[in-house]
Amino acid sequence: MDDERSDFTVGNLIMKNLSPKPDYYARDATQRKNWYTKVADAYNQARPRYPQDIICRTLELAHLPSNGIILEIGCGTGIATVAFAQLGFSIVCLEPNQEMCRLAKQNCSQYSSLQFHNTFFEEWELETSKFDAVLAATAFHWIKPDIGYQKAADALKDAGHLILLWNMTPQPPYEIYQALHEIYQQHAPSLAQYEDRATQAEIVRGFGQNIIDSGLFKNLICEHRGCEVTLNTKDYLTLLSTYSPYLALEPQTRDALFTDISELINKKFGGKIQISYLSAFQLAQKI
Repeated sequence: MDDERSDFTVGNLIMKNLSPKPDYYARDATQRKNWYTKVADAYNQARPRYPQDIICRTLELAHLPSNGIILEIGCGTGIATVAFAQLGFSIVCLEPNQEMCRLAKQNCSQYSSLQFHNTFFEEWELETSKFDAVLAATAFHWIKPDIGYQKAADALKDAGHLILLWNMTPQPPYEIYQALHEIYQQHAPSLAQYEDRATQAEIVRGFGQNIIDSGLFKNLICEHRGCEVTLNTKDYLTLLSTYSPYLALEPQTRDALFTDISELINKKFGGKIQISYLSAFQLAQKI
């Protein structure tokens, strides 16, 4: 499944790491709950899905029973939830953002074995030793480590599994990164970063190491693969709008940045852009 290609480099125009800024935890609950509200529909539309082979491989290794119960932390709009629900699992889904929780319920309306709770994992009333798996899909990095790993372990049955899925930030080809670099330097220099595939894979490995460092899990398995998709300019900017570094920009700055990006892609690259991202999972068993 490891599909790294040393001759394929990409540009990271968004951020080097998925981890939240240190001040995220200092924000009050209202700010945190509402962070994605304005882009919930865009998030639902544009965020990459998790490859089915990644999900099937995870389940194969975890040996979850067909009637297994999963706790999902930060289900968002239900992107990963749907993939697990259609395989027949019962899922308790936690999502603090009200609008994203509404969309998740809508997207999963055909599945009767799902429960949704509009709450933070940290505030959720712990149901001890109930779940066969605790799942988080590009969400666990928002939980304080000293809370997240312990509470996840407490929620699991004996020998249950923690499953972390990651879709890393989509990247344009380096040629396009170079062309866009001046625009980013003008409007948002902090976003004009570059990383290659190896660096992105190292970030994923770091997330896996955090699981082991918690001292609560064992038998860590990490696998990843590369994914590619071609988007038109509008869809690409819709995708960018859902990432935290862009949400944190002043509206005028973001509008000016997106206007110049749009003009360049339309004029120099025919109004289309191929993006690449790493999709990965970590699986670890409760000690």
